Amino acid sequence: MHRRPDAEGGYQGDAEFRRGGLMEAVRLSAWVHGRVQGVGFRWWTRSRALELGLTGHATNARDGRVHVIAEGSRPNCERLLGLLRSGETPGRVTLVVENWEAARGDLAGFEER
Repeated sequence: MHRRPDAEGGYQGDAEFRRGGLMEAVRLSAWVHGRVQGVGFRWWTRSRALELGLTGHATNARDGRVHVIAEGSRPNCERLLGLLRSGETPGRVTLVVENWEAARGDLAGFEER
């Protein structure tokens, strides 16, 4: 596939680049509420995160929520957040509470916990 440079100094179709190089990595913490345990939600989240090149984990909480931690480019973390809120997930998501911070760089792969 031939890619053409865009006005920002990156390439069309390549959200990872902007003028000056790679985008800074971020850490997304998302608490997912609803019927999200025992329905394949963590597996689904892991699959989407890996497709987006993110690292992190999806962990069941004792109160029925799932805690998703994801690190990578802001656009890809925002895509994952959008997917979590899309209505296309296993189970039924009623609320996603997000928090953003700088990436810590201490994650490898994406795990279901």
